[in-house]
Amino acid sequence: MKVYRELHPIEKDKHAVVTIGTFDGLHLGHQKIINRMKEVAAGINGETVILSFFPHPRMILHPEDTWLKLLNTIPEKIELLEKMGVDNLIITPFTRDFSNMSCDEFTLKVLADTLHTRKLIIGYDHRFGKNREGGFESLSLSGPVFGFEVEKIPEQDIDDIAISSTKIREALLAGNIETATKYLQYAYPLHGKVMLGDQIGRTLGYPTANILVTEPYKLIPGDGIYAVRIFVAGQHYRGMLYIGNRPVVNGMSRSIEVNIFDFNQDIYGQDIAVEFLHYIRGDGNFTSLDELKNQMGKDKIKCLELMAG
Repeated sequence: MKVYRELHPIEKDKHAVVTIGTFDGLHLGHQKIINRMKEVAAGINGETVILSFFPHPRMILHPEDTWLKLLNTIPEKIELLEKMGVDNLIITPFTRDFSNMSCDEFTLKVLADTLHTRKLIIGYDHRFGKNREGGFESLSLSGPVFGFEVEKIPEQDIDDIAISSTKIREALLAGNIETATKYLQYAYPLHGKVMLGDQIGRTLGYPTANILVTEPYKLIPGDGIYAVRIFVAGQHYRGMLYIGNRPVVNGMSRSIEVNIFDFNQDIYGQDIAVEFLHYIRGDGNFTSLDELKNQMGKDKIKCLELMAG
């Protein structure tokens, strides 16, 4: 997959099959659009092109909404799209000037003159252009003028609930990992660096790697204990991960710590990735370290049982 970090021209003879959007999460609804793009591209000997944006438009247009967190970092999005077989990913820097482009100007300058779009495929609710004035209806009229067709993917439901990145964020914040995984069709990932902690876990017989997530916009699931798959130094392991303020040791800030089963290597400073598989329980305010240690033993047993299934 070719990745461009700015608006990049696509040659006319590539017969570009294009879609537009932030595609945060790359969930089942997004995957339906991508699969349809690949199907159309195969039929016309064309290439698939995803035009995405960063930062997320809401971060620029509504900077006061600091609560917005994203499901995918840029590296995660690139990795997922490559696995999905997309040919071209264009990540356009989103600015206020860009947001002021009218839908007609966007259609002419971007879709027609730059991407040489042969066919545009969008979701049922896609809006674009200044004040979100453009949509399927306007594109259906202007597209043929500029030499491309427009196709709309209808709303896709799972169990009568419309899939959306917002619903997935809500599920993750509530610790509802099974729902998030069902909508995403992959285990939710988290990447970071292993930092030196206070090593209390080691004294309890459950040494933990403290994970520093460097992207401030990445969504962290809700507090609690999770069964996770860990990737470090090219290998994968099973383990349990804690997110919370560590009330039993009077913790003052939220931490992310993972106990890697059957592992005793020094990995301080290394990159680490985890995938959330199951929610075990919420955070607990234990009265002593012995009580915490006893509960951690139970948590490990439950994690192993769930991951063995």
